[in-house]
Amino acid sequence: MTPTDTNAQPEGSVNKFYFAAWRWHFYAGLFVIPFFTVLAITGMSMLWIAWIDGRDGERTVVVPQEIIAPISQQAEAAVEAILGGTLIQYVAPRNDAVASLFRVDLNDDAIMVAVDPYTAKVIETFPRHSGWYDFADNIHGELMLGVTGDRMIETAASLALVLIATGLYMWWPREAGWHKALIPNFSGGRTMWKSLHGVVGIWLSVFLVFFLISGLSWSGVWGGKMVQAWSQFPAEKWDAVPLSDDIHASMNHDRREVPWALEQTQMPASGSDAGTGGVVDTAVTLDAVDTLAREIGFDARYQLNVPQSDTGVWTLSRDSMNTDSTDPMSDRTVHVDQYTGKVLVDVRYEDYSLAGKAMAVGIALHMGTMGLWSVLANTLVCLSVIFLCVSSIVLWWKRRPAHAGRLSAPPMPKEMPLWQGAILVGLAVSMAFPMAGLALLAVLTLDGLILSRLPRLRHSLT
Repeated sequence: MTPTDTNAQPEGSVNKFYFAAWRWHFYAGLFVIPFFTVLAITGMSMLWIAWIDGRDGERTVVVPQEIIAPISQQAEAAVEAILGGTLIQYVAPRNDAVASLFRVDLNDDAIMVAVDPYTAKVIETFPRHSGWYDFADNIHGELMLGVTGDRMIETAASLALVLIATGLYMWWPREAGWHKALIPNFSGGRTMWKSLHGVVGIWLSVFLVFFLISGLSWSGVWGGKMVQAWSQFPAEKWDAVPLSDDIHASMNHDRREVPWALEQTQMPASGSDAGTGGVVDTAVTLDAVDTLAREIGFDARYQLNVPQSDTGVWTLSRDSMNTDSTDPMSDRTVHVDQYTGKVLVDVRYEDYSLAGKAMAVGIALHMGTMGLWSVLANTLVCLSVIFLCVSSIVLWWKRRPAHAGRLSAPPMPKEMPLWQGAILVGLAVSMAFPMAGLALLAVLTLDGLILSRLPRLRHSLT
């Protein structure tokens, strides 16, 4: 194969745009490929761990019996198993053949206690979020580096949108027609690899954009500062309900557990005459609140958070993100006054903003919690992402210069027409996705202020 001259200047405006897109595609890929590979592998691992074994002991098997012990009796056994512990949460069994789960906190440690719902005997205890699922989740979300890792992942995901846009521009059919763009060529050699890379990329692009946007909505900058902040359920809709200083995110522990649309919304507070219905003609106990939950429609698995302060509330919740159900449109959060037993707030999917509704469905699809079909579909996406990463390396290897010490980046065209439009596109991307903007600015600064002044270094990178 004749080596490609990466310094040759393309002729014609179309070719110049193509080479410019190729160059940005190349450099964006250098940064994105390692992250994409990690995200695809950890994401696929999480899919199957959750499906086969569950995430928090939710599939601990028990032998079904006729009589179920009171929830309070089960909770008492769970607390007794952790001396000095405080009951935080009850997770109802998904079906008749699995254990009840209780979260009991001891100092700063959250411990899960699996209890046989029929005998009220403790089956096992284990630290919360300590399994293989959580190990993969920590890598997937922040590379086990905290905020720094979150920013790195967000930058990679933002640049991936640039990667997709430039890839679509290069592979978009102009003269050959859609047949070549959508059906791979298996003729062998670099032509086959290029065809497979382009065809898989164009088929995957829509799904990949969805995964990137839904994932970015959890990120610290674009998600937390720009999108989530103005998409929250407004607490003002809770007429005459006193509000706490805490927000819903205070119920999170290590990972996101509260619905995206509620995380930054203030919690209601107990201790007033507000609310309607609820627990009637009986003391407001764990058993009474569980009975209320069943009466108002919480069937099978749901989660019940216990009040932790004088103004705290009982919180009943069910959402697909926590695998409580496979239908994100059935998501529901109910807050109950700990003194009067009245329902203070009942938030359902239909109450969310448009962005909140999109994220409720988007997160369920992203995490593959909508049943086996979504696990299989997401697995296919993950495998396709891994293939794109591998095939891009193969393509680079096949077109690299014959002599060593060269990165073989596509050349940047000189005197490119309509370059102002490219700058405007870059500015738009930077404003929409700040971390991508910072990365693009860093590359331009490196290219313009450093590489241009160091010919040997520039030669090795091009």
